[in-house]
Amino acid sequence: MSTELRVTELRPEDRADWDAFVAAHPQATFCHRSGWHDAVSAGLGLRPHFLLARRGTEVQAILPLAEIRSWLFGHTLVSTPGCVYGGALASDVSARRAVTQHACALAERLGVDALELRNEHPLELGWPTKDALYVTFRKAITDDDEANLKDIPRKQRAMVRKGIKLGLRSEQTTDVARFYAIYAESVRNLGTPVFPRRWFETLYRVFADVCELSIVTHNGADIAGVMSFFHADTVLPYYGGSRPAARLLYGNDFMYWDLMSRAAQRGIRIFDYGRSKRGTGAFSFKKNWGFEPQPLHYQYHLVKSRAVPDVNPNNPKYKYFIAGWKRLPLSVANRIGPILARNLA
Repeated sequence: MSTELRVTELRPEDRADWDAFVAAHPQATFCHRSGWHDAVSAGLGLRPHFLLARRGTEVQAILPLAEIRSWLFGHTLVSTPGCVYGGALASDVSARRAVTQHACALAERLGVDALELRNEHPLELGWPTKDALYVTFRKAITDDDEANLKDIPRKQRAMVRKGIKLGLRSEQTTDVARFYAIYAESVRNLGTPVFPRRWFETLYRVFADVCELSIVTHNGADIAGVMSFFHADTVLPYYGGSRPAARLLYGNDFMYWDLMSRAAQRGIRIFDYGRSKRGTGAFSFKKNWGFEPQPLHYQYHLVKSRAVPDVNPNNPKYKYFIAGWKRLPLSVANRIGPILARNLA
């Protein structure tokens, strides 16, 4: 068998091999699945460049990438837009280097500002690294509800119990529009442009076998919702939102406990609360559940840019934009937001 590594872009006939490689790799995440190729293309209108390295017929490495071109936020090649994790997944160092070098060459050819790899760990020595902004939260769970509940700190556990006592209910639905109505209102209230509804419809379609939509109700009214994904032994509550009423009713606390409980009963053993920025309400909320933050190491190969891109709400230059966005009527925010958000993935 040939020992030469060949790097190509993903073709339809490669998908089964790609996903088999992901399923077998111990460091693989949900964000490495080939379905993201279609998701970012159809859902966000971005151009994917999914790199695949083979030695003979055997897959040795993968690197999912997509190109973001924005007059406001710059021109980048990212692994992967819409994902909290990314970077190369490889069987050995030489294979990882092969796809990474190919990605750097592609970034140069496309003339982007920067190549961004959303690594969990710092894999590329000497690359500029952003590791003080984002963290992820993961925790082991068991099939014992009482044990999982007791593992939540006392004050947070009390909020979960209050939500239960108030009669909150959880419903699983296939109605993406129902979830989107809650999510869009929630992110507007945070001063953030909302992704297009098409994005969520595409995610639900592409990942239908591992996607769940859950809605929390109180007296028949929808107050919170979460879109979750299941990968191997992990559940990821990926997109969540709530209406103002949920705060007084402990809707978010109940929603995540309900998901944790149901996931545990189906054999899930890791609850992945996902990415948050340090110093935000989401960061504090997750930490209050007893989850310890684990830094994410986003690494950059700079092409035209002289500095690491800093497109995030904590950047002071977006302060007035965020304040103004919170005051927009929901109908206006939902119309303008998707135009901006697709470039913020």
